[in-house]
Amino acid sequence: MANIKSAKKRIGVINKKTAANRRIKSSLKAVIKNFYKALDAKDFGTAKEKLVLAEKKLMQAAAKNTIHKNAASRKVSRMNAAFNKAKAAE
Repeated sequence: MANIKSAKKRIGVINKKTAANRRIKSSLKAVIKNFYKALDAKDFGTAKEKLVLAEKKLMQAAAKNTIHKNAASRKVSRMNAAFNKAKAAE
């Protein structure tokens, strides 16, 4: 446990930021999972909507440094590729 007052304050700040990051990351996982579920069900209309939403959420998380911008771009790119591949196979 910290003894210095500023260190005690930093612990509180870190806990808040950790909780916020955890919330954002878990919601990202849910959004991405919903996209892949729609894609597996061959529901391309819903999948496209989920893809747009996932891209928006990923870029917002990257803008706030919750995840790295390259990781966000990579995930978006892979989801787009999966969507296009599934649609072409239809």
